[in-house]
Amino acid sequence: MSFNFSKALQELASFRIKNSRRSQEVVDLGLALLANSRRKASSNSIASTSSGSSILASSGISSLEEDSAWIEQLALAAIDVGRLDIADECIEALAEKFPGSPRVVVLVGIRKEASLPAESALAYYEELLAEDETNAAAWKRKIVVLRRLGDVTKAVDELTTYLDTYYTDVEGWLELADIYATCGQFDSSLRSLQHVLLLAPQNPFYVLHAAETAYTASDVPLAAKFFLGVIDMTDDPDLDAAARVEAVPEGIAVRAWFGLKQCTRRLITDPRGSSNSPSQTTVPQHVHALDELATERLLTAYSTLSGGPHNNGPVKGRDELVKWLEAK
Repeated sequence: MSFNFSKALQELASFRIKNSRRSQEVVDLGLALLANSRRKASSNSIASTSSGSSILASSGISSLEEDSAWIEQLALAAIDVGRLDIADECIEALAEKFPGSPRVVVLVGIRKEASLPAESALAYYEELLAEDETNAAAWKRKIVVLRRLGDVTKAVDELTTYLDTYYTDVEGWLELADIYATCGQFDSSLRSLQHVLLLAPQNPFYVLHAAETAYTASDVPLAAKFFLGVIDMTDDPDLDAAARVEAVPEGIAVRAWFGLKQCTRRLITDPRGSSNSPSQTTVPQHVHALDELATERLLTAYSTLSGGPHNNGPVKGRDELVKWLEAK
């Protein structure tokens, strides 16, 4: 069976678009692309190869500017899986093609992180920023290294300064939220996530993240509002009201129903304590009805009609769900 060069490139591009690491798959596909190019180069007598020759040099790939995206992708994946030899060849080819490129010099830094002490990588990024303070990628890697070294205070200071300059960087706000959450500062984490929601309001995963953080921060009304938002965002807009009742919740919608059930349970069992909202969010109307709806939706998601082999067996976890729903 012949190797499909175009399909492999499309698959790698798909991983990049979806921001999916899939490192081992990327390495396998990348090496297959290189081997295929090497065979073509050899058959056309463009280049001769020997057992000790560089993978990239013998393939002729390093001369193709349009291949830089997946070569960079291959370099990062190779670092992930410990194939530093492949990463070094990719970086060398990119550095030769794009000398002084900000992306390439940061890639060199990531390679240093894989084999050198974190202090060495930190010094490297500081040198890059001294030369070009607008190198956002180097700035972000510096923050990552600071966090790895345990210097959380400095990492937060650097990240907040970075976000003052690059406010629209959603990943930066998510990183800041994660740092605060790791330190148990859930109110600060939630404030960071609210910036994320301003920048990417249509992403249900971010809303779910905010909902769970609000719940952990004991802002139950706000958490319920966010969980309801996730449910609304994941509903199929093409279904009418009757069809939505029959639809089986899937994916993050199930998680959102779990979260809503937690919220309504607390609002019912401890209305005075749980209704106190630091964000001054009002308690949802008809809490008891929402509680019953959450129970029904979760049971539907774990019903014998929606799972099991050939739809004739119990869904895994249903018994545990029933016990949890019955618990007071």
